[in-house]
Amino acid sequence: MDQLIRITFPVPPLSCNCSVIGDNETKQAIVVDPGGNPERILGEIDSRGYTVTAILHTHAHFDHFLASGHIKQATGAPLCLHSQDQELWDMLEIQCQMFRIPYVPAPPPDRWIKDESEVRVGSYTGTVIHTPGHTPGSVCFFFENQNLVFSGDTLFRGGIGRTDLWGGDDLVIERSIRERLYTLKESTLVIPGHGPESSIGWEREHNMFVHG
Repeated sequence: MDQLIRITFPVPPLSCNCSVIGDNETKQAIVVDPGGNPERILGEIDSRGYTVTAILHTHAHFDHFLASGHIKQATGAPLCLHSQDQELWDMLEIQCQMFRIPYVPAPPPDRWIKDESEVRVGSYTGTVIHTPGHTPGSVCFFFENQNLVFSGDTLFRGGIGRTDLWGGDDLVIERSIRERLYTLKESTLVIPGHGPESSIGWEREHNMFVHG
């Protein structure tokens, strides 16, 4: 029986999809993109008796890590990010000012994640896929055996991440989607950074921005 548990829910201020991914046998968990509402995130963790081993970020826009400091303080888990987004992480206060969002300081990342590196949660293993374009350090987290990919703001249902912010690039994000995501199985469930779930097959056929 597959014991990998996923709880995904939108958090303020911009309805980022935060996910708690847990192994019910080992009671270990990881958190992906804690963008806000740390009380809700910690409640999901505590209610299941999980121990958080890592806090993962698909990229370093403020709406994906405003609660990171709170989660790290409460759990002691390391903050993980691709190194090409360090500059964006360091610009948290400027990002918040631009969008008129209250500034919540976050500590620096503890670990740099790389393309094709492993992501572990209990007895389950995922893979980091570097998908630049929305930001230089954007990544996705792919759990092949569970047919599941967390696409961050690279790929949405019927859309793609905006490229008019710091480090964005239209051609690069399209290449990332075609070469790194559309090569996954059609049945792969896509959990985007915002909005409803999708599948790789649906996106290949229906995404109006990047056709398969």
